[in-house]
Amino acid sequence: MTDVIRVLLADDHAVLRSGLRLLIERQPNIEVVGEAGDGNEALAQAKALQPDLVLLDINMPGLDGLAALPRLRQESPHSRVLVLTMHDDVSYLQEALRAGASGYVLKRAVDNELLMAIQAVMRGETYVHSAMTQKLLQTMDADKSPARNEPDPWDALSERERDVLRLVALGYTNQEVADALFLSVKTVETYRSRGMEKLGLQTRAQLVKSALKRGLLD
Repeated sequence: MTDVIRVLLADDHAVLRSGLRLLIERQPNIEVVGEAGDGNEALAQAKALQPDLVLLDINMPGLDGLAALPRLRQESPHSRVLVLTMHDDVSYLQEALRAGASGYVLKRAVDNELLMAIQAVMRGETYVHSAMTQKLLQTMDADKSPARNEPDPWDALSERERDVLRLVALGYTNQEVADALFLSVKTVETYRSRGMEKLGLQTRAQLVKSALKRGLLD
C-alpha cells in the first residue's frame, strides 16, 4: 500500500483552505491532517502533528510565513515546506529557499501544478513555479554583470544598524530584535528607520533583496 502524504494547511483565508482541502483529499495518497490560520498556530500544529508536508502561505497575521519557516523546520524537522503564495517577487523566493523551503508555488497556479509540486517535494526535489524560475535566472544574470564603481550604502551603516536590519530581513519582529540584541523596542525602531533611510529602502522586500546581494543572510 502506498504511504499517505500527511499535509498541514497554513493560510489565513478559510475559504482557500477549504478549497485546498477538497483538492488534496481527492487524491488517493494525500490527506489533510490539520489547518492553521496564522504563523503561531502553524508552529503549534506542526509540533503536535509532525506532518509530512506543510503548505505555507507568506502573508499571515502575527507571525508571517517567512518568519515562521525556520521555526517550523525546528519544531517538525522531518516536514517538508511548500510555500504557496501570491508574491511573485524573486526576493521572497530566495528568502524562502534560504530558510529551508522545499518549493515555491504561486496561488495562481492551476490545480494540477500544485499537486505536481507536492509530489515533487515529497520525492526530495525542489519545486519552483516556472514563472519564478525565469525571474530567478534573470536576477542571477544581473548579479554577474560588471560591478560599477559606486559606494556600497551598507558601508555607511553603523554596526548596530547593520545588526538590526539583518535580523529584520530574516523575519524578526521589532520585539524579537530587541530581545536578541538586548535593546529597547524604541531603540530598535530608531536603528531600523535610520538604517532604511541610509539604504534608500522603503519595504522589507527591498531590504531582503539588498541583504541577499550583500551576503548578509547566509
